[in-house]
Amino acid sequence: MKRRSALASLGSISLGISSKGFLVKEKEVAVSDTYKIKKQTLKTDILIIGGGTAGVVAAIQAGRAGKKTILVESGSQLGGTTTTGGVAFPGIFFAWGQQVISGIGWELVQEAVAMNDDTLPNFSIPHGKNHPRHQIRLNGQLYAMLIEEKCVQAGVHIRYYESPTRITFKNNNWTVETMGKGMHTEIQCNQLIDCSGNAFATTLAGYPVLRESVTQPGSLMFQIGGYDFEQLDLNLIKQKYEEEIKKGTLDKYEFRNNVIQILKSQGDNISHVMGADSTTSESHTLANIKGRASLLNTVRFLRTLPGLEKLKIIDVQNETAVRETYRIDGHYLVTQEDYVTGKVFEDAVSYSYYPIDLHDEHGIIPRHLNEGVIPTVPLRALVPKNSRNLIVAGRCISSDRLANSALRVQASCMGMGQAAAAAAVLAHTYKTTPLEVPFQDLRNLIETHGGIVPGLT
Repeated sequence: MKRRSALASLGSISLGISSKGFLVKEKEVAVSDTYKIKKQTLKTDILIIGGGTAGVVAAIQAGRAGKKTILVESGSQLGGTTTTGGVAFPGIFFAWGQQVISGIGWELVQEAVAMNDDTLPNFSIPHGKNHPRHQIRLNGQLYAMLIEEKCVQAGVHIRYYESPTRITFKNNNWTVETMGKGMHTEIQCNQLIDCSGNAFATTLAGYPVLRESVTQPGSLMFQIGGYDFEQLDLNLIKQKYEEEIKKGTLDKYEFRNNVIQILKSQGDNISHVMGADSTTSESHTLANIKGRASLLNTVRFLRTLPGLEKLKIIDVQNETAVRETYRIDGHYLVTQEDYVTGKVFEDAVSYSYYPIDLHDEHGIIPRHLNEGVIPTVPLRALVPKNSRNLIVAGRCISSDRLANSALRVQASCMGMGQAAAAAAVLAHTYKTTPLEVPFQDLRNLIETHGGIVPGLT
């Protein structure tokens, strides 16, 4: 087509062409009124920022306890790391033969297992140094639908695609402004729960947060297939992989320098995205791009090797899952020593059970707990210093880096989420702040909804 003819065609497209092929006059082109951002004000008892692992359980707990609850989630579905991140194998709920985390989170997991005809691990058999044996494989997308249903049934008002932009405290209440698709919302609440994972609401509210100079890598979960692992020349594959590392076409840190494990596990939780950070849209965009580029580059390389010519990507998660960003500066900071000795705090509201699990550029070597040790989570570690009517749950708990590497996992976050919401519920009922609620009442409320509260012996 000549340039003049091409330009003429583009001109006709810009005017619009009717279904009968006639030119449509410009003034008749369907144009709506000036696009306006909808502004509204909502009031609620409890507002939860973040619908991930902890936030979902917190929302259901608050709703079931009879409180008007709003849940704000910046993404398109609930579940966070378990669903969108694809780490759909939560744990660990049992320690040394006894259940230590139960309640709402355990209810959700059990229902997802039953509906997918899956089976639970045999928790009576010790996992030894292989703790993933006690983690529970879920259908992540089924789980996302189930937890959404549970929130709706509990009366939770879910608001997807919204993020807070401003948070202020006045007259013993919070005002949280959020922006979303075509929406500018002001939400007024009495109790605020930060389940953002990044302590984002805490930061916007003006409280200090903690962060390491170097954080753990993230992971892009994926599945590959199209080859027979038993028929592969593993020595040749490793040799070729190392050659590409030396040439700089592959990065040994991106898959823990273990090309054989990529193939043996058919993907799964092997990727390492160095510096993955979800605290801003910009940093999370970069983490996603890096994760996908790494996988694509590696798949291209693998398809050049004997036996892997038909290797294909079967599934890839929508985003890179992130392990570590910010933590609150709470009334108590849980230390590694607290964790590995199983210190039972006088205000312990839930258990946590997982090895110290710090990922770095060299990979991960879990440090398992000594037999009989079951760490606990104090209420004080969930509350930012000098705050009122504010509590957090999830990986942004006040803790040092090594303790946090274990506390951040899903079962522990579920226990924290239920405890934080129970404290917020009672704080609203008694017109006080979470740290000042009667502890026996808090214990009773958690246990009424199936949770397990540690006790001093």
